[in-house]
Formats: sequence, structure tokens, C-alpha cells
Amino acid sequence: MTVSKHIKYLSEKKCPADPFILFNEWFTQAKNFPVKLAEAVNLATVDKNGRPSSRIVLLKYIQHNSFIFFTNLESRKSKEISGNPYGTLTFFWRELDRQVRIEGVMDPVSSKLSDKYFISRPLGSRISAWVSPQSREIPSRRQLEQAHTEFRKNKASENFPRPPFWGGFALKPDRIEFWQGRDDRLHDRIVYVKHDENTWSVKRLAP
Repeated sequence: MTVSKHIKYLSEKKCPADPFILFNEWFTQAKNFPVKLAEAVNLATVDKNGRPSSRIVLLKYIQHNSFIFFTNLESRKSKEISGNPYGTLTFFWRELDRQVRIEGVMDPVSSKLSDKYFISRPLGSRISAWVSPQSREIPSRRQLEQAHTEFRKNKASENFPRPPFWGGFALKPDRIEFWQGRDDRLHDRIVYVKHDENTWSVKRLAP
């Protein structure tokens, strides 16, 4: 697939009323282009003292108008979300010259959904979720590797359960901004702002 000139613009007059329609269109194009790891997204959180931090996570589901990712529930990001549920997701698809910024509130997903996603992961990833004390200081990589090896050796079955300290979060947006780059730097920025459960306003911003 080649990115043709005709898609390198974004008009507020032609944008759908629902931002999820436009996001799913862009996300599908990013995956088909292909963009390497189109699901990779920067998650920014803020701690109780107002100190921000950010990292890359992987978008796994879009359900009930929310963006869902999974992590260790005792990690730094999880503790920050517990203290301040507001966060931002930023996708950047360089090959398409596109960016999407998503702001909203995060809540834990159901245990059922966390279990469903956990069991779908590769064996090594599931073991890592059990043995890695994410965000905490550790003495060496060797310790992690030994813990990984011991866990694999001691489990008679590969169908072990999800760790109680591992699960998902759903970010439900109230603001989504779509950025389409242009060669002359007069980029297109279209922002959706949520007013109620089913209503969004659509506005153009200066680049």
C-alpha cells in the first residue's frame, strides 16, 4: 500500500460525528500499511504530586468506547492511575504522517476480560507476568532469568491462571485529537470534545 496524496489532508466537514469511526479507519490503515507495531501507544500519567511520566504500552482492545491495555497492577503506572485516573494516549504513525491524542479517565477492566487476554498471551509472556516485579529495583537480570526458568520447570501445565497483580485498564476518552501532517507544515488538526454519552463537537485547531 502506498500513501497517496489524496489522503494527506483532514477536513472537519467530512469527519464522522463519532471519533471512534475515524480512529478505527486510521488504525486499520496503519496496520495494513504496514506500520510496525501500529498498536504501540505512549501512555502519560501523573502522580499525586503532579509529576508526569510516560511509557509505551500496547493497545489490545477497543470496547465500549474505551481504549484498553494491560500491565502489572503494582507497577508505577498502575499506582499513578490509582491516585489520579486522568491520562493521555498518543499514537504516532510516522509512515502515514499521523498522530492521535486521546485524553480521558482510566478504570480497571473486569477480571473476566483480564483473564481472557492473559490466557491468549504466549507462554513466555505469561511466565514473565508472574516473575517480574515490574518497576521495582532488582539485583540483576540473572535473577529474573532464574525465576523464569524455575517457574517454567515447576508448572506441570501451561494453563496456569493470571496473577492477581496483573490486569487491564480502560481509558474512556472525553477528548480525541487527530493530526494529519502536510509537507508545507500547515498540518490538519481536528479535535473531538465529548459533551455527553453520545454527543461530540468537532473543531479545527491551528497547527
